[in-house]
Parts: sequence; C-alpha cells; structure tokens
Amino acid sequence: MDTRQVLSQPYVKRLFAARFISNLGNGMGPIALAFGILGLPNGSANLLGLVLGTTTVFFLLMAPFGGVIADKYGRARMVGITDFLAGLVLLVQAWSFATGDVPVTLLLIVNGLYGVFWGIFWPAFSGIIPAVVPSEGLQKGNALNQLLTNSGFIIGAACAGILIDQYGAAVTLAIDAASFMISGVMIYSFRHLTPRALHSESTVLADLRHGWQVFVSFRWIVVSVLSWSFLVMCWAAAENVLGPLIALEHFNGAKSWSLVITSESVGLIVGSVIALRIKLRYPLRFLQLASFTLTFYIFTMAKPQSLIVIASAAFLFGITLDLWGTFWNTAMQKKVPQEALSRVASFDAMGSMMFRPIGLAIAAPLSGLFGIENFLYILVGVTVVAITLPFLNEQVRIMSFEDIGNDQKSLK
Repeated sequence: MDTRQVLSQPYVKRLFAARFISNLGNGMGPIALAFGILGLPNGSANLLGLVLGTTTVFFLLMAPFGGVIADKYGRARMVGITDFLAGLVLLVQAWSFATGDVPVTLLLIVNGLYGVFWGIFWPAFSGIIPAVVPSEGLQKGNALNQLLTNSGFIIGAACAGILIDQYGAAVTLAIDAASFMISGVMIYSFRHLTPRALHSESTVLADLRHGWQVFVSFRWIVVSVLSWSFLVMCWAAAENVLGPLIALEHFNGAKSWSLVITSESVGLIVGSVIALRIKLRYPLRFLQLASFTLTFYIFTMAKPQSLIVIASAAFLFGITLDLWGTFWNTAMQKKVPQEALSRVASFDAMGSMMFRPIGLAIAAPLSGLFGIENFLYILVGVTVVAITLPFLNEQVRIMSFEDIGNDQKSLK
C-alpha cells in the first residue's frame, strides 16, 4: 500500500490533523513550563524536577489501568476524553502563571492529573492507527503519523522561545492547553471505529494479568523496554533539567534551548521521511545501534560544546527517536493480539518510563554533588551499558518482521 492509498482511508486525515494540532502545543509546553518554573521567585532545578517527576509517577501508576480502560471502553473514545481533560487542567496552570500566583501544590496537582490522563492516552492511542489503516499499510501509516506529529512539534518548539520571550510562559502554556482540547474533540468524533468491548465481564485484575502474560511472552519486547527505561532516565535528566540550566548559564536561555529542541524535532521529521522509504531486515539490531546517538547528545552537553554541536547531536537523536517510534509501533500492531494491544502497550509505556522520575529527581542534586559535567559523563556511561547489554539476547539480535509472529509461541 502506497502513501496515497493510506491517506485515502476514511478518518486518516482527521486523525493526522488532530495529532499535528496537539503536538503543536506539545512542542511549546515543556519549554514554557521549564522556563516558567525557573523564572519563579522560588524556582529552581529541584522544583522543575519535582514537577516533571510528579507527572511521570502518576503516569506510571495509571498506565496499566489505562490499557484495561482503553480495551474495554474504546480507544478513540478514551483518547478524545483524556486529550480534552488534559487541556482543561493545563489551562488552570496557564491561568496561575498569568496571575503570578503559582503555588507548588497547584503545580503538583495539575501535572499529576496530566500524568493520569497521559497514562490512559498512551495505551489507548496504540490501537487507533490499526483501526483506520489496513495491516499492509501500517508502517507507512505509522511513519505518516510520526511525520505530521513531529511537524507540529517542531513548529511548536521553534515558536516557544519567541512566544516566551515576547508574551511570557503563561500565554505559551495556554496555547498548549487549547491544542489538547481541539485534538480531543476531533478524535472523539470517530470513536465508533474502536467500539467498547462486547464482553467485559472479566475483572480489572484478570484483564491486567492477561495483558501481562501477553507482554512477557514476547522476550524482544521485554528486553527492549528494560533497555529504554534506563535510556529515558538519562535522557530526562540531561534534556529536561540540565539542558535548560546549561542554556541559562552558557548560552541565551530559552531561545538557545528552543533551538536545540527544534533541531531534535527536525531530526524527527527526517526520521519520518526515512521510515517511509526503508525496510529493515533486523529492525531491533539497527535501532539499538542507532541509540548511541543519545550517548553522543548527552556527551555534547558536558563541556558544553558549541550550541551548534549540541543542536546537531539533538538532530541525530531525533532521527533515532522517530525510527524507533515507527518500527516499534508497527511491530507491536502487527504481532500483538489486537484484543490485548492497549494492555501490552501500557506495560511497554510503564516499563519504558519507570526510571524517568528517578532521572528527573537526581539531576539537580547529583549534578550539584559531582558537577554538571561529571554527572553528564556518568549518564553517558549508563547509556552505553543500556544500549549494549540487549545484544546478549538472541531475540533482539535476530528479530525481524517476517519471524516475530512465531516469537510468542516459541518463548512460552
């Protein structure tokens, strides 16, 4: 199936438009929140790490149940509802920054609720593309979704520095909130494509247990998720906490860090274009090797190198991120049983993100203890180990789209 045929499917364009709009705000939100918090009278890297960590903790608590909710009550319905509700709570946060009264408690509540909605959204969204794109078009559908999503993100990130500089963090955060609400309404409009489960007599715990059994039956999924849990930890510490500090100390603050994030987003778009054109015989082997771009990205922050070098490293890592997204989602959608897809995706999400709060929490205190440069070198070392160890597993080395359908049977 070619790109034109994928785009001709009903509801595909509406889905892609919704993801573009939502990620327009996503590109702005993290930058605006980081510099908004750092600009508070009581703002600090510790507070930023606490707020971001709260989001991830609540996401991790909700994700397994989010998969059950999505499989039971309809994936598009739950994506639409959680997108809209996330926009509402983020609007409260934007209002608090606009008034100048930003209690820490409010930041924690808002970002905790956002984490809850995110924990439902992520596993729910995993099953939407297979509902609107035929199986033979899944790789192109995922690549196009990544392309439109990343296009929104890059425009948002590029605009963030200017908007924050000219209008402040509050206005930028309000745009982010509105983008979620618009996207939610658009996706909710085709909720009939992913209806509620016909038979839902089983208990939540039974559904969770079944989802876990399917998840662990695919060894290549488990090993890759464990590897990414450490990579996400290092990435979060370096990019979300230490990056803005480095930009404030060595460069031009929000504008400089916006350039780095924008470069990463450009890499995402380039990765989407590459994913539309290539076929990988051994996708996990290739993707694990490509993950060393994260090692290089963190390494460039340590001195730090010139802003152009850091941005170039972010660009390369962006390509890797997008290739991971396209090929990983395609493998999951093709080979995981559809009735359990959201639950397996929820364990994937929970595992991949489980150490992110640790990265956010330790970034400020350990960089204060060891120095930012030395702590970044420690993160570099952790990424090397996390990328290398999965090659000890044969299923990771030889996994291909042609044979992974037999993985579940052979590994039980």
